[in-house]
Amino acid sequence: MGKTYERIDGRLRAFIEEQPLFFTATAPLDGDGTVNLSPKGVSGSFAVLDGTTVAYLDFAGSNSETIAHLRENGRITLMWCAFQGPPDIVRVHGRGEPVFRDDPRFPGLLARFDQVDPTPHGLRAIIVVTAELIRDTCGFAVPFLAYERDRPLHADRFAREDDESLGAYFEKKPDIATSIDGLPGLPLPLPPMPAPAAR
Repeated sequence: MGKTYERIDGRLRAFIEEQPLFFTATAPLDGDGTVNLSPKGVSGSFAVLDGTTVAYLDFAGSNSETIAHLRENGRITLMWCAFQGPPDIVRVHGRGEPVFRDDPRFPGLLARFDQVDPTPHGLRAIIVVTAELIRDTCGFAVPFLAYERDRPLHADRFAREDDESLGAYFEKKPDIATSIDGLPGLPLPLPPMPAPAAR
């Protein structure tokens, strides 16, 4: 039986933070629009900000579907599965917002991710999610899978980009400035990476 939680803390928070992979799901308001489902897995790129707020780093390489859907309607679901240990699935349904590089909140939020260097990954935004419904369910049908390590390919690819070349990459790549369905996506030109917040 599934259980509903008021906050992300204790065992629930520990479970979420231990998972090397999570998924995000968003959709446009248009019933004929494209539903998006994305895996996220760079170690250290997810953070619990408080009992009802989480955030993750949004990197280069993919389209801008999540950003576009959040800019239009804010709806998002995050999901974690236990691939080891007791079978469990946790979903956070809520409202998300992309915080871009030129937002005054960006440096302070980025300081919350002290376990990862975002520089080689082409960081373009921080997605902040406020939970409206937090639930777990059984993961009886989820297979056992073993985590070995992060793939180095993403960092290897984008470590050679600076702000200017990364912006140029976004400008020429389809489905970045707008989504597959034509919604506004990543605002371009890409602002420079701000200086880190003082700790």
